[in-house]
Amino acid sequence: MFSLPRCAPVLALASLLLLGSAPGRAAAVELAGVQLEERITVAGSPLLLNGAGIRYKAVFKVYTAGLYLGQKASTTEAVLATTGPKRMRITMLRDIDSAELGKLFSRGMEDNMDRSAFSKLIPGVLRMSQVFSDHKKLREGDTFLVDWVPGTGTVLTIKGQVEGAPFKEPEFFDALMRIWLGPKPADWQLKDALLGKAR
Repeated sequence: MFSLPRCAPVLALASLLLLGSAPGRAAAVELAGVQLEERITVAGSPLLLNGAGIRYKAVFKVYTAGLYLGQKASTTEAVLATTGPKRMRITMLRDIDSAELGKLFSRGMEDNMDRSAFSKLIPGVLRMSQVFSDHKKLREGDTFLVDWVPGTGTVLTIKGQVEGAPFKEPEFFDALMRIWLGPKPADWQLKDALLGKAR
């Protein structure tokens, strides 16, 4: 005779595990209470979570970041060379002045590019800074997306709302990615995490 009662807890656990990995259901990674889906779709293309991490300022958690690509990449060069849509997803872990964040991003772009290349992007950088300034404040839990959509450009979505016209130049998206993945990244541990090199 089979002892069903004794097997029941094991079967229940197995069922839960199978449900969590069932086809069509995207598992999620959790960082500081923020859920990042393993698989998403951008502009009709399936993307994978390449890596995710937390941006620290001293001992304080500032935001989570998740990088989504069509295929896995473990170097900055490979990320930039990847074709198709891409996404960087940022979720705030504390309140921050939006204008200040915009300035930090502008500085991060400038620090990771040569001066002549950066000067060509200044109109876009100023427009991006204005977008963040208009929001006044990003609060804990607010999310913004930086999407690269081939044929469209870089699309900024803040708190669920697309902000203005896309930034057409591919160089603009690459410059944004270098904030986190360049030779002088905002946070070295976050860079490694986005490139899938750290737990």
